[in-house]
Amino acid sequence: MDERDFKSAIFEQLARVGAALGSVKRLKVIDVLAQADRSVEAIAEATAMTVANTSRHLQVLRQAGLVTARREGNFVLYRIADEAVLEGYWALRHVAESRIAEVRQLATAFFEDVGGTQSIGIDELVNLSRDGEVVIIDVRPRVEFNAGHLLGALSIPLDELSQRLGELDRDTTVVAYCRGPYCVFAAEAVAQLRRAGLRAHRLSEGPLEWNRSRVYVTAATSPQATT
Repeated sequence: MDERDFKSAIFEQLARVGAALGSVKRLKVIDVLAQADRSVEAIAEATAMTVANTSRHLQVLRQAGLVTARREGNFVLYRIADEAVLEGYWALRHVAESRIAEVRQLATAFFEDVGGTQSIGIDELVNLSRDGEVVIIDVRPRVEFNAGHLLGALSIPLDELSQRLGELDRDTTVVAYCRGPYCVFAAEAVAQLRRAGLRAHRLSEGPLEWNRSRVYVTAATSPQATT
């Protein structure tokens, strides 16, 4: 194998990864699995796909080495292969955000339509917690909360929020978070909280961002940054 053939062979393998990520459906699968391990049935439900279609997309991702699977009882659970996959997904999203104006335009238009809720970052959450008491709520499905969450956060999935408003003190600021900057659960939760008369904010970051910035929240709901 000469140098030209070697480079072609290497880039062919790189293109396999690019091709695996070059699908709206498969990116949705990666986004869901970034939150928690799931069965094909659970992934299908979370991404609004059929089980058969989900299975086909998972096979493409497995063949590219991006996801792995393990058996647990009667189910086969899929998961992100390793941190490098999450880094690659974050990098893809970051490039799109910085180079494609439509990404920002779509996000701005959608969140304004949902309720005009401006997001806050983790630094602003730190300041809010210093100024007074803050309740942080995780509005993702409970399986995602159980897989990992900000310490001190309460698990109140979006579909339970209307029945659990009484658990939240009206004199306390509520910060809701979900999967990240394009997750709609937190925006819908904030809109609902504000209609109920509570002070509420949407946290823009999700697990992927926390892992990158090495930020955590203590059990006493006082956000701190690690070094």
